[in-house]
Amino acid sequence: MTDTGTRATDTNDSGTTETDTVVRPLTLAVDQTEIDDLARRLDATRWPDEAPDAGWADGLPLAYAKELAEYWRDRFDWRAQEERLNAVPQFTTGIDGHDIHFFHVRSSRPDAKPLLLVHGWPSGPTDFLLMIPLLTEPDDGGQAFDVIAPTIPGFGVSGPVTRWTLTGVADAFAELMERLGYDRYLVHGYDTGAGVARELGLRHGDHVAGIHTTGMLGGEELTEETADMSVPEEAAAIADGYRYMYDVGGYAMLQSTRPQSISYALTDSPVAQMSWLVERFRDWSAAEGDPDEVLDRDEMLTVVSIYWFFRTAGSSARYYKYGLPDWSEPLQPSTVPTAILVMPDDIGRPVRRLVETTDNVVHWTAAERGGHFAAWEQPELVAADIRAGIGDLT
Repeated sequence: MTDTGTRATDTNDSGTTETDTVVRPLTLAVDQTEIDDLARRLDATRWPDEAPDAGWADGLPLAYAKELAEYWRDRFDWRAQEERLNAVPQFTTGIDGHDIHFFHVRSSRPDAKPLLLVHGWPSGPTDFLLMIPLLTEPDDGGQAFDVIAPTIPGFGVSGPVTRWTLTGVADAFAELMERLGYDRYLVHGYDTGAGVARELGLRHGDHVAGIHTTGMLGGEELTEETADMSVPEEAAAIADGYRYMYDVGGYAMLQSTRPQSISYALTDSPVAQMSWLVERFRDWSAAEGDPDEVLDRDEMLTVVSIYWFFRTAGSSARYYKYGLPDWSEPLQPSTVPTAILVMPDDIGRPVRRLVETTDNVVHWTAAERGGHFAAWEQPELVAADIRAGIGDLT
C-alpha cells in the first residue's frame, strides 16, 4: 500500500508489499506506533470554546465531541475492529500505478451474479459490511451475488492519490472486474459511488448490465422556477437544496476550492478529522439527535480511524475539486438500465422526471426511512431493493 507506515500487509510468500497486477490477499495491521501516536494526540487536544446553547446548528457540540474523543481514546478497540474487518476477505491489486484495496465475498450459490458496490464520501466500503451477507447468501432464496466492494483510490485503505477523477476510478474498477474474471456485472453506488457507477455504464456499457443507486447524478438542475411545487417530491427536493446551500453544505465549499488547506487540519488533528466526518454522519443520516441513534459508535470511529491512519482526508477531499474534468458540463445520456432507491433523510433526493431526461430508469422506489448512508443504516432495505431493481438483469 501507499508508504505512510506499515498498516496493511499483502499476504504473499515473501511477506512484502508489492504493487503489480497480481491480486493478493490483504490483512489490515496498523502499527502500534500509529495507535500510540493517536492516543498521544487525543490527550493533547486543545479544545475551543462554544456559544451558549449552540447545539448541532453550530457544528459538532463541544460536550459530544469531548465524549466521543474520550471514547475513541480509552474505550474504542481498533484491534477488535481490525479483526472484524479481516474476517471479510480483503485483497489488493495494482492498477494505474496505485494499489487498490477491495473486499471480495463469493456466494456459495452457483447462480450468483457479480455485484460491484461503490461507496461515497466521507466513508468507505465498510458501509456495506452489514449488507454483504444479505446479498451473498439470501435467506429467502432470492437472487444471490458475488460482492466486490473496493476502496476508491484516495480514500481509506487504498491510500492517498492526487487528482484522480470519477472517469479514472470507473476505468480502474472496470479493470479490477476484468482481472477478477467478471465480464458482465451489476453496480450499486451512492454519492461519489453513484457517479462512478454512472461513468462505468457510460464508458464500459458492454460489461455493465445494470446500475442501482441511492443517489443519482442525473437530470437537469431543479429550481423554484422549474419545480412543480404541487408535487411533494419536487417541493421536498427544493427544500433539500436550500438546506444544503445554507446549512450543511459549507464543507463542500472548502473541499471544492481549498482542499489542501483543510487537509492540514484533518491530517494533523484527530479531533478535527473526527468532527469533520461525524458531523456528516449526523447531518446526512436519519438521526434527529446524536448520530449514535442510527449509526453504531464503534463503526463510525472505525471509519474515522481508517481516514486517520491512512491519511486520506486531503486526497478524498480533492475529488470535490478535480473529480470530473468539468463539473459544469451537462451529463451525457446513459442507456444502461438504472434503478434508484430514494432515501427520505438523504441530503438530496432525485426527482424522477428529471433523472429520466438523462438516464434509463427501470425501477424507482421511495423508501419510508433511511438517509445518505443507506446500506449502513438500512442494510435489509437496500439489499432487497438491489435484488428487486437489478437482480434480474444480465
